[in-house]
Amino acid sequence: MLPSGQEGFPKTARLRKRREFSRLSRSGRKTHSANFVVITQTNDVGETRLGITVSGKVGNAVVRNRIKRLVREFFRRGRRDLARGIDVLVIARKRAIDLSFSQVVSELEEVLADPRSRKNREAHNP
Repeated sequence: MLPSGQEGFPKTARLRKRREFSRLSRSGRKTHSANFVVITQTNDVGETRLGITVSGKVGNAVVRNRIKRLVREFFRRGRRDLARGIDVLVIARKRAIDLSFSQVVSELEEVLADPRSRKNREAHNP
């Protein structure tokens, strides 16, 4: 267990097997943004888990790994704010290569927000 105030990214919080990624791609709920496709689905584990896919078409290994680091850091910091017991698959699009960490955070927060709360925000902020 980590000391208070520190978040980790343990193996139990990761999607690691091909069948987990396939299950999400087949039957998960897809949400699109300019730079990411996010697929979510409830799981039986009771813990929120993250999978990241960055295709070779996005860029070389350095570019792909940078995007994965940014998404992992967003998830590591904000995991407690996400609903428990869901699997999240983040697929990066080519345009994601130029994003800063703050841009990744704002875009993923918007995509992962509850659609009902998004409608409420839009109603109060026309």
